[in-house]
This record gives sequence, C-alpha cells and structure tokens, in this order.
Amino acid sequence: MAAIDRQAVVRRHTVRVAGVDPRSPLQVGNGELALSVDVTGLQTFPELYPVPDPAGGPTGTLLGTQSQWGWHSVPRPAGADLDATRRPYRTPRGEVRYVDAAPLSGSDDSALDEATLWLRANPHRLDLARIGLLVPVDADDAGGRAGDHRAPSPDELGASEQVLDLWTGTVTSQVVLAGRRLRVTTACHPARDVLAVRVVVDDAAPPGVAVRLAFPYGSESWSNAADWTRPGAHLTELTTRPGGGQVLRRLDGAAGPAGVEGAAGVEGAAGVEGAAGADGVGYRLDLRTGARHAVEQTGPHEVVVSDSGRVLELVVALAPGGAPVVDGPVTVDGVLDAAADHWPRFWGSGAALDLAGSTDPRAHELERRAVLSQYLTAIQCAGSLPPQETGLVGNSWRGRFHLEMHWWHAAHFALWGRPELLERSMAWYDAVLPRARATARLQGYAGARWPKQVGPDGRESPSDIGPFLLWQQPHVIHLAELLRRAGDSARVVQRYGDLVEQTARFMADVAEPGPDGYGLGPPLIPAQESYAALRDRVTNPPFELAYWAWALGVAQRWRVQSGHPPEPRWDEVGRGMVRPLVRDGVYAAIGVEPFTIRTDHPSMVYGLGVVPATDVLDPALVRATLSSVMADWDWPSTWGWDYPALAMTATRLGDPALAVDLLLRDEAKNLHLPNGHNRQTDHLAAYLPGNGGLLAAVALMAGGWDDDGGRPAPGFPDDGTWVVRHEGFVPAP
Repeated sequence: MAAIDRQAVVRRHTVRVAGVDPRSPLQVGNGELALSVDVTGLQTFPELYPVPDPAGGPTGTLLGTQSQWGWHSVPRPAGADLDATRRPYRTPRGEVRYVDAAPLSGSDDSALDEATLWLRANPHRLDLARIGLLVPVDADDAGGRAGDHRAPSPDELGASEQVLDLWTGTVTSQVVLAGRRLRVTTACHPARDVLAVRVVVDDAAPPGVAVRLAFPYGSESWSNAADWTRPGAHLTELTTRPGGGQVLRRLDGAAGPAGVEGAAGVEGAAGVEGAAGADGVGYRLDLRTGARHAVEQTGPHEVVVSDSGRVLELVVALAPGGAPVVDGPVTVDGVLDAAADHWPRFWGSGAALDLAGSTDPRAHELERRAVLSQYLTAIQCAGSLPPQETGLVGNSWRGRFHLEMHWWHAAHFALWGRPELLERSMAWYDAVLPRARATARLQGYAGARWPKQVGPDGRESPSDIGPFLLWQQPHVIHLAELLRRAGDSARVVQRYGDLVEQTARFMADVAEPGPDGYGLGPPLIPAQESYAALRDRVTNPPFELAYWAWALGVAQRWRVQSGHPPEPRWDEVGRGMVRPLVRDGVYAAIGVEPFTIRTDHPSMVYGLGVVPATDVLDPALVRATLSSVMADWDWPSTWGWDYPALAMTATRLGDPALAVDLLLRDEAKNLHLPNGHNRQTDHLAAYLPGNGGLLAAVALMAGGWDDDGGRPAPGFPDDGTWVVRHEGFVPAP
C-alpha cells in the first residue's frame, strides 16, 4: 500500500473563518505557550469571545496568552491551611483523614469559607498579556494628534477572512478595521516561548499601525485568568532600546516605583514551590521591533508599539523571572521559518489516518476532528505540566489541572507514535512524588497517592469530590506502559520505574481484603462523580476494580524487567479483586444503594475499553451494560471524553458500527467547533480531554490492540463504506 500523502490530509482541513465566531477563536502555540486570537489575528476584541464566570463575577474571554510556567498566588489569608481541611473518614482499617470541603453548586464555589476558597484558587494560571491592534486617531478629532492611536470599537470591524494553515502553524487574517484593510500574520516559535506578529496596511489605506500590550493582575475567578481592577497590586516597567525593549512584570512583588508591596507572586512550573526571581520580577517580555518602530509605555500596565509606515513587525519573547534573554534575538521571519520547518516534521512523524476513500458521510468529519485534535493537543497538551481541561485557551478551575484527565489529554501521543510529547509532562510526577508519598503516609498507606485537582506545586484542592477519586492512580502506570510500548523499553522502565513502583505500592495497600476478594472504598467516589453525597459508603465501582487488576499486573512485569523479584502482594491483590455487583443482568455502578444513578459518566463499562480485558469483568455483562446505557442514559449530563470512551468499549466488544456511532454521536457535548475544540458549556467552551480522547479512540479503532485477532482497523465497519488507510499507530495493550 502506498504511503499516505500526509500533506494532502492535513491541508484539506485548513481552518477558514469568515467573520466573528464567538465560540471558535484560532490559536498558535508550542505546548508551553499558546496565544488565542480573534478575527484580527490578535486580541483586539476580547469581549466578542466571552466566557462567563459560574460564580457571577466578571466575564472572561477565550483570547488568552498562557504558558505552563505562568502562575500567580494572591497573599495567603490567615487560616488557609490544608491540614485544617482534613476530616476523618471511617475505613476498614480505621479513620483516614481526607482533604474535604462543603458540597458545591456546580462550578460555583464562592460560598466556601475564605481559607478553603484560597486553597482552591491558588496558585492560579495567569493571562500573561493582552495583545491587540490600535487604529490611528484622526487628527481632525478633538484632541487628536498626528501619530496618536486608539482602541477600535467592534462597530468598526468590517469584512474579514482568517486561515489557520496547519501545515505551517500560522494564522493569516485579512480584516477591514476602521475603514482600513489590514493583513495580520501570527505565529509561535516551536521551541521557544516567542510570538511573532506582522501587520501590513493595504496600499490604498492611510499609513500608520500600532499594537498594544496590556497586562492584568492574576484572578482567583474559576474561569477568568485576568483581573483588570487592581492596577495597584502589580507593576509593569518598560526599558526601551534600539529595535525594541524589555517589559518587567512584578505581581505582589518587592516594593518598586509605585510602592507595591507584598510577597513575590508569580509561580513557575519548574520549581514546584515556584516564586518570582530574586529581584521580585515575576516574568518578562522581550520586544523586538523594526528599526523605526516606537515603543512606549502609555499607561501603568500598557505598552504600545507603533510605526508611521505600512508594516509593523513585533516579536514577543516571554519567560519567567527578570534575567535577559540569553539565546539571542529572533525576527518575525525567523519565527515563521521555524514554524514552517517544524510543523511539516510534526505531521510527518508518528501515525497518520486517511479516510478519503470512505463513502460513509461521516468520514470527512471524523478525519477533520482527528487532524485538528492533533494540532490542538500538540500546542496545549504537550508541555511540561499535565494540561488543564481548557488547555492554554483560558482558565477553567483557575487553570489547575486534573490528574484523572491526564490520560485523556496525552495518552494518544504514545499511541500515535509521538511518545516524546507525552514524556514532557511525565517529569512533573517526579517533582511532586515526595508530596504524593507524604499524602499516602499521612493516611496510613504505602507508596504514593496522587492528587486530583492541583497546580504545579502538587497540593490537593479541598473538595467534596476530588480527594475521594481513585481512578487517577493507575494512570501513571498506564501512561508509563504506553511510553514503554512506543519507545525504548529498557530506557523507559529505568526512567519511570520508581513512579510505577510507588504507585503500585499505594494501589495494593489501599485495596482492602474481604470475604469476596480485595475491594475499594469507602470512602470513594468513582469516575462517575454522581455519588459525592455517598462518598462515605461507596464501594467497588467496576471500572476501578478492573483498572486495579490490570495496572498491578503491568507494575509486576515492570518490576521483573527491572531485575527485581516479584512483589507477592501485587499479584495477590491484582488477581484477587472482588467482582463488581451485577443487578438485573448488568453491572451496577457501585456496590451499595442506589447502585446506579444514570447521569454523568457511564464508567461502569470503561473497564473493558479504556482498560484491556481482565478477569474482573465479563464481556457479555459489559455488552449488556452498554446496551442499557444506550437505552436510557441522561446524555446531556455526559462529558466530551465519554463518547471516545464508549467507542473504545464497543471496539473491544467487537461492535465497530456502534463504535463509530458513539464516537460521532450527535450530542451537545460531542460538538467539535470549526477550530476543532470540543465545546461543553458556555463556561467550559474548550475541553481538551474530548480531543485527546478522540485521538486515543481512533488509535484503538484503526491501530488495534494486542489481542484483536489481526483484523485491519478493527474499530471500523467492514462493510465497504469505510476505507481506512493508516500508518504508524502503536497497538494498544
């Protein structure tokens, strides 16, 4: 079979946007830094891309400039102590203390006490800069002077066209603004946190062009990464030089010219405790411009770059701390050339999928989702931290990441033959391993207990749900195993052996022996989070039981491969997990009443799909349970990753027609916007676990798994309507 023409596959899904789509901004990025842009190619009209705050606070925007290292904390109030939120829960071995909180109303946690709320909201991810176009002031206007600029109004926005060229990673925007036609080119350097912008004024329009960079304070809002109401709480200092300048940013920093006082406030991801530099500088921006461009500070937190001609070129390099850039300047052409070199190599690496020969009318849409999801996860989920659920678009849960979602964001990188992109975030587990071991030790368990909702410091967020979840624990083993399969097995086992070891030790210890085998809980909340009010008595969800058995078996094989003797306890627990409760011929979601609530994730079937076959689950019962889910589940309450998860279950059960139906099911939370993002709700307008989950499901459906019987593309119907050409997939376990 001839090799797939990868460029043709990618280019037929070039994103083209006419006018303003308030739900679907375009992005450039590199995994560590991303910039979301509006119809002007920058962030001129953030109000046209709104994200409401679930607590009723100021509206945020989808137009973020975010990084993996840019975090902020407001000063800690008295009493904000994680230990103060630990409450005892009865377990079979006695009382165990969990980080707890009062019940929440959806994502609105504003009713929590001040100390608990601070622990949930700090550190929070920071919107680093708002970069937008200005228009010339008419000299005939009252007070107008030649060379002055102003912010345009949305009423001055005319016809526009935008193209996101996925093959080169650049956005080109043609826009009429205040009567002048502009061409804006936007890109991100693939290996450095550097943005490049070129603005060209049409020859038929009057010359003069300007770009404004505005800088907010950090926000404790659930969904808004920028607070514009506290100018006195931070400092912005510009130092100009020929061809550019440097902007230093201090948030709650050491006393400066404006008399700002407080603790250092920007937290970096590299040091888990994160802090501003020794001089109080949180982060910096190095600006490179044309020789004739003017760079001036026009307000306490505003810098304007302008030129009286027809072309403005601006390079913005961002970095934590205040030290100058040491690896040299980059031009706009340099960034564009680097992107144009990187992205064809990205698309040429790893796996590829070509569905062009299919007659099923859904094939083009599935291929579009797969192509765009590869781009979106590469620029937002391939960084040095596990990603937040909204990636680097803007905040959700204050930018904090959820470890039970890490698999959904990033497992596909290994399955698509790009394991190095997954490895970037795996190092974070090493950094927080001491904290995870301390949590397990405090609760009386061996090994390491991984938290649920965290920032770069790895500190658990108080919640009535998160600390009681268990299904993030096997993810570390699962992700490491995918890396082993996709790369140098001996190197990967040596590199991640301790993480696997400590994870398995906790898993084996937290499982409690009973008359029917080793069980889980209480307290416990399964992946299906509908049981928060019952956490003190929930037991034995099917997905977690199967995941425990499989992951402990993997850990044992790793231990042997490392040259260590088998750990008898791991075999005893893994092979002796209790079988989940069966009622009316299907698996119950939990082992106690009410047994199954038919909302949220139908995770009782995910123990055969996401997880390979084990002795814990009977395939016939999983098939019956899946049928019952299809019959009467509350689909509006599901989430974007549920559809690929269900598709994986159908695939392993040998029902490819159902797998495709589920992966592309027409539901509100399975929508993939023109920019490729999986939208959930107004305040969760981008949801990267849906994109990563789709790629993981496609990898299973096209590339197969160890015991799939050898049928090509086993997750697609073999009825002639699907022509699935693929190459480079790593078979799943």
